[in-house]
Amino acid sequence: MKRSFLILFAATLFVVTSCCNCASRSREVKPLAGTEWHLVQIMGLDVEKAADSYNLLFSTDGKVSGVGDCNRLMGSYKTDDKRALDFGALASTRMMCPDQQSEDEFMDMLGRVTHYEMDGDMMLLLSHGELVAIFKAVPAAE
Repeated sequence: MKRSFLILFAATLFVVTSCCNCASRSREVKPLAGTEWHLVQIMGLDVEKAADSYNLLFSTDGKVSGVGDCNRLMGSYKTDDKRALDFGALASTRMMCPDQQSEDEFMDMLGRVTHYEMDGDMMLLLSHGELVAIFKAVPAAE
């Protein structure tokens, strides 16, 4: 079981990284805090949403903020040197979104996250070893 998970994880990581433009991709790992993260995949499905939706921003003081489909979210998070990640209670605005089902799935996924991994400008969120979402660092404005 563990071996099949590792193979599936490696295959998923290979597919995700092979889709990127390697010439422009930085291998430097982006820091969790201080980097804006944009959702590119959830539960194995690619996400093609507007740049101003499905974003997360972690601050160095343990706060997280972001946007789902249309609602702003805010709350707290804890992490450790083993990359455990625990979102505290997350609050959000309560507008009815054009794609409310996707917003609900996004918020549910955040509630299940147990840890994260980094690969260059990609952040992988996992729930008890299962890959649940992939985020890409938003390039800094120049």
